[in-house]
Amino acid sequence: MRRVLAVAFVALLCAGCGAGSPSASRTPLTERQRDSVIATEKNLPGSSVVGRAMTLSDREAARAKATNASVDSLFH
Repeated sequence: MRRVLAVAFVALLCAGCGAGSPSASRTPLTERQRDSVIATEKNLPGSSVVGRAMTLSDREAARAKATNASVDSLFH
């Protein structure tokens, strides 16, 4: 009886240690996501510079979008 329980226990352990499904794999982060993670790290030297660069980039992208919208609305 003990031998059967021991074999069942070992079988359960082996089944639990099987390879995970491919859908459980981590998806790679985009460059923007990585930079965002870096910008939030307070103990990482230069992280505040990354955050400021992202803010400036967002501001310039919004400005370019507004400029494009105003130019597109002109009569041709």
